[in-house]
Amino acid sequence: MWSKLNLFLGGARVEVKGAENVIRGGSQIFASNHQSICDILVLAGYLPVQFRWIAKKELFRIPFMGWHMSRGGYIRIDRSSLIQSARSVREAAAQIRGGKSVVIFPEGTRSPDGRLQPFKRGAFSLAILAQVPVVPVAISGSHKVVRKGSLRVHPGRIRVVIDKPIPTEGYTTKDKAILAEKVRSVIIKNLTSEASNMVI
Repeated sequence: MWSKLNLFLGGARVEVKGAENVIRGGSQIFASNHQSICDILVLAGYLPVQFRWIAKKELFRIPFMGWHMSRGGYIRIDRSSLIQSARSVREAAAQIRGGKSVVIFPEGTRSPDGRLQPFKRGAFSLAILAQVPVVPVAISGSHKVVRKGSLRVHPGRIRVVIDKPIPTEGYTTKDKAILAEKVRSVIIKNLTSEASNMVI
């Protein structure tokens, strides 16, 4: 609720298309583009199911923030070595198979200019190991509502397109690049479509 309130008080209007594509009563991985820190508020406020975030383990060491993340069920990823990273991904996959849905930003960080960046493939290894569908999410306009280097919410319109789940059955981790490209192409399609309709 506080996520929606923060956006509303700042003058942001959020429109969601495709909410019917979200799986009810089952695990899924939401793969979203990442234009702005505002995306966290948008997804927390407008995805119509409970989910967890995946975060690097270093964030769990930050006072108060780390405590809040642990209590909130965030899934930690240890990227200190290839062995630790692989172990973290396997553990995260087990949690997802156990019923947790998660959000990932496959670009790995915020886009500097609002354009979609190349995808990191580790997130798709996770989806394949968990054997749960990937739901592509395209967010348009958030980089204008909360601009780089600022926490202030500016008036504007944000559009969220939730596309149909992409199944992972039959994929192995060798296919992670194929899955990543499939998800990325769906997000590009929806970003392009929404850009032509965007009115800020």
